Amino acid sequence: MTEKPAQRPTEDPTEAQNPKDIEVVCTQNLHAIGKALQAYHNDHGDFPLWLSELYPKYLSDANLLLCPADEEGGKSVYLINEDPKMPVSYGYQFHPKYREEKTEARLIYGDVIPLVRCRHHENQEFECLNLSFDFKVYPSSGISTPEEKYGTPKKAIEALETGLQRLPDYADSFFSEQASKLYHSLVRLYNEVGQEKNAKDLINRFKSIIKPDDFEAHFVLGEMLETLKRNEAALAVFERLVGQYPNDYEIFTKLAEIHWKLGNPKFALENHYKTETSRLELIGKPLPDFSETDLDGKPISLQDYRGKVVLLDFWAVWCGFCILEIPNIKRVYATYKDQGFDVIGINLDADEAELQDYLKKNDIPWRQIFSGEGWNDPIVQQYNITGVPEPWLIAKDGTLISTDAREAALEYLVVDALKDKPKDQ
Repeated sequence: MTEKPAQRPTEDPTEAQNPKDIEVVCTQNLHAIGKALQAYHNDHGDFPLWLSELYPKYLSDANLLLCPADEEGGKSVYLINEDPKMPVSYGYQFHPKYREEKTEARLIYGDVIPLVRCRHHENQEFECLNLSFDFKVYPSSGISTPEEKYGTPKKAIEALETGLQRLPDYADSFFSEQASKLYHSLVRLYNEVGQEKNAKDLINRFKSIIKPDDFEAHFVLGEMLETLKRNEAALAVFERLVGQYPNDYEIFTKLAEIHWKLGNPKFALENHYKTETSRLELIGKPLPDFSETDLDGKPISLQDYRGKVVLLDFWAVWCGFCILEIPNIKRVYATYKDQGFDVIGINLDADEAELQDYLKKNDIPWRQIFSGEGWNDPIVQQYNITGVPEPWLIAKDGTLISTDAREAALEYLVVDALKDKPKDQ
């Protein structure tokens, strides 16, 4: 779940600018930062602790540290990434908190991994612009997959196989996050290109090395088995884990996902509800009504939807996980709207024009409530929403079914809620 970001200003400094023009300027900035980093490294034999150390000796213009699409003017949403000396838009991947992790990542993946990232391009075909350790600029998704780093699945496999040979001996220690990611990525790539034997051999190698009490490694093992559609084997892994860690949210999420794949909706829903312990006291109770005006200026209330199954979707355009879920909501809406399912969007953006543009481009058919007040929105405050996405599913009688109705859970929950059940059930 994406937590509250810093509030955006009411005016958008990039309004009326062409996204392609912004991309060009940002790319130029990253190239300039790359040259400055290279010069700094030549002088010091290392990279700086923060990008602000490049100014003014290696980077004469401080504005080069600001992306033109950054509405926060260089203020980071996440305090851990905040440059201590000056406003910086670009996410530096080698500051003190990341050094150890990124040093190991370079050992495994080489210099193609991002050294500097810009995440201010959410409305374009890519999520990030990256400056790599070898000072090249490339676009990617938010997580930057091996295919994006290396260009093609084949080149990615070759690079990861080389990285695997560089891994230290983990026989007497726990697998690091980077090492586990390497195995997981390589299994996925083998599977995608049809090298199933290589994928199975790699999983067997992984199983032979990991320790019985290494939680992260066993979690990744389950995910790798899922990748190969060995769902029964994956289920066994996560069931062992839940025996050791009976209150872990992520394990219940995985158990629900696998039970859905295996066609066990009863067990899937049981595990899904266990992920909602923080709001368990609300489930099954009537949701308080609201009375607002929608984006088109028409009155709207929850009472208007009584007799329907309603998804109250708290979301924002700036929220990557929200955007990833939109196609799933559209599919479920199109399938069940004529059977009594509807959606109300509660949008937390600050810029109405940006929201309207997104709704139009993506053909979003359901009604939206927009106040422009973000986290101070009256409905957000009323229901104590602290992060997005947060999709609340409401039954025909107005009682709350789920506060996390998304991904595979959404359709199962909607189908179940649409059934005409006897009053004693």
